[in-house]
Formats: sequence, structure tokens, C-alpha cells
Amino acid sequence: MIILALDTAGVDCAAALYDSGRDTMLGEASDMIGKGHAEHLMGIVDRVLEQAAIPLSAVDRIAVTIGPGSFTGIRVGVAAARGFALSLGIPAVGVTTLAVMAEAQRLRTPGRSVLAAMDAKRNDIYLQTFDADGEPLDEARAVTVEEAQAIAATFEGEITGSATPLLKPSTTGDHPNHFPISIVARLGAAADLSSGKPKPLYLRGPDAKPQAGFAIARV
Repeated sequence: MIILALDTAGVDCAAALYDSGRDTMLGEASDMIGKGHAEHLMGIVDRVLEQAAIPLSAVDRIAVTIGPGSFTGIRVGVAAARGFALSLGIPAVGVTTLAVMAEAQRLRTPGRSVLAAMDAKRNDIYLQTFDADGEPLDEARAVTVEEAQAIAATFEGEITGSATPLLKPSTTGDHPNHFPISIVARLGAAADLSSGKPKPLYLRGPDAKPQAGFAIARV
């Protein structure tokens, strides 16, 4: 099975082609762009198809990161994944960024459970815990920094993600919400199709609010 994986949930704009039957990455590309995923994504996909030397029609499944992450970026990736799936007549699956981060950490420290934690700002942290086999132990959720610190204090395993310094004060260095696009592809290949079409995972509402005070009254 050939998987086309897409990630636009964070600062990266990435795509990969993965042959699950041979457990082989056929091509992958990732640019750290911050913004502008909508304008950049199709070019990334073209680069990956060129690397793999196969047509888009050879793809059997689409996998896409569904969040949490950038509100706009997530919408871009999910819309592209569903568009590809519809035009090709193939399934699309969603993979959470927390699951991908946890899997990346699990590969670095095999046999250890993982707490994936993203600094969501405004005193919030997105987090989820996974066992040593990568299975989720709870639901992805947004909690306060204080609540996350209480969870981390009793968690016996690895902590990964941008919120790591908030949960482990002794931690030094950067801990970005970054992961190889190849992990999205592999998790997408193993994903259960019963969950239906991918849809954005928003753990908090958008920062932008309607300017109700400037609305023009209807007559």
C-alpha cells in the first residue's frame, strides 16, 4: 500500500510517500515555513512524487496530521487530504500531532511510556499519554500548566514536546513540536479506517473573535 502523508499542523510543510508493503520511504520533503501552507503544500507534494518517480494515481491512502496545532495550518492539510481522497477514490485518515510526537520519542527511548505535551500559551498545555507500545492511555486534552505539572509529577516515563521545560524545570535546550514526516506515514498506514474522514482536532477555540461591537444592525 502506498501512503501519501501530509503535515501542515505546525511550522513545517511536509509530505512523504511510503510503501507499507516494503516498509520503505519512497520520497519525503519538508520545509520550515511557519505560515503560507496553502500556497506551499502542492509544491511539496510534487517534489515527493518526483522523488518517488510514481504518479499520484498510484497512491492508495492519504494520511494527514489533524492537530492540535496551527488553526489555519490544520485546515489546509485536512482539506487537501480530503480533496486528494475524493478525487482518487481512496480513503484518508487523520493522525494527531501528539501521537506522532509520542511515537518519535518512543523510537528514541524504546520500552518507555511517553507524555506528549505542547505549550499552547495562555497558561494552557495540550497533552496526552501513551504506553510503551504507543497506545494512548487517555484522550488528548487542554489543561492548565498547573494541572499538567501535577500529571507530569507522577508520570513514570519520557516527556516530549515544547511544554517539556514547563513540566521538567531541570530540562535544558529547545524541545520543539517537531517530528519526521515518515512517522505520520507509518502511523497512517496502521490507522483504523473506521474513524471516518479526517477532521481537525481543536482542543481550544480560535484566537480570533468576531467583532460584534462593530456589526452593522440589520433593518
